[in-house]
Amino acid sequence: MIELPVIPSQNKSNKPAWLRVKLPVGENYKKVRQMVDEYNLHTICQSGNCPNMGECWGEGTATFMILGNVCTRSCGFCAVATGKPTEYDTDEPRRVAEAVKLMGVKHAVITSVNRDELPDRGAEIWYQTVVEVKKLSPETTIETLIPDVKGTWQALERMISAGQEVVSHNMETVKRLYRMVRPQAKYERSLEQIKRTKEYGKRTKSGIMLGLGETEDEVYEAMDDLLEHGLDVLTLGQYLQPTKMHLEVVEYIHPDIFAKYKEEGLKRGFKYVESGPLVRSSYHAERHVK
Repeated sequence: MIELPVIPSQNKSNKPAWLRVKLPVGENYKKVRQMVDEYNLHTICQSGNCPNMGECWGEGTATFMILGNVCTRSCGFCAVATGKPTEYDTDEPRRVAEAVKLMGVKHAVITSVNRDELPDRGAEIWYQTVVEVKKLSPETTIETLIPDVKGTWQALERMISAGQEVVSHNMETVKRLYRMVRPQAKYERSLEQIKRTKEYGKRTKSGIMLGLGETEDEVYEAMDDLLEHGLDVLTLGQYLQPTKMHLEVVEYIHPDIFAKYKEEGLKRGFKYVESGPLVRSSYHAERHVK
């Protein structure tokens, strides 16, 4: 079997051509940026330094991040600030709903930081946000990208019971690398969360970053574990180091390998696989509803 090429870490200062993105420009981008600022909203597009922000915002879409922009977790890959959150805005669901309506969003993605200090993990704000969006924009479909609830299954049920069409929870990496990448999370617990979401009757989705040192066999093992726990939609993308304080890129994965993983994922039984260097969990999210 011919081995497809990877770009080793010593070349990471010079990103390969397939990782180049266009600067965000255009009237739609400016409109979304203005609305996000005007309504004092947080977006993972900004906080997570997403490489697709220009493309998505240029099309008039954005992924809203609720429950503040300070996370109680300290994952090694994430650009969102870590600390003790102070923000808990009960008016946030209304503001998000109004922004979705004014933007004319056909498919809204909503995510949040982890709020481990809250007994309900922020579930009530989650519930009210989806309800308010559906109330003002009943034709808008919704994906909620929810955090790890640390086994608080009552909170999970509240989060996913508001009428959203897709519920996503990202595994982020393979089992062996969990302690390094997600030190406050557990591989088996996230799988259980996906399983319970599927049993509730929701379309389930998860994402994995590549380039952190995982092997091909480990990627396939993760695929099998996710399928066994009821996952419908899988996204695979290249990990990019947000700052020097975060985990380094071990390798840049060639687009041909991403294509190979997509083919294999579909063969294994996923309903939809989004796989490519610049793919993020919210990329082309509107395609994952059906």
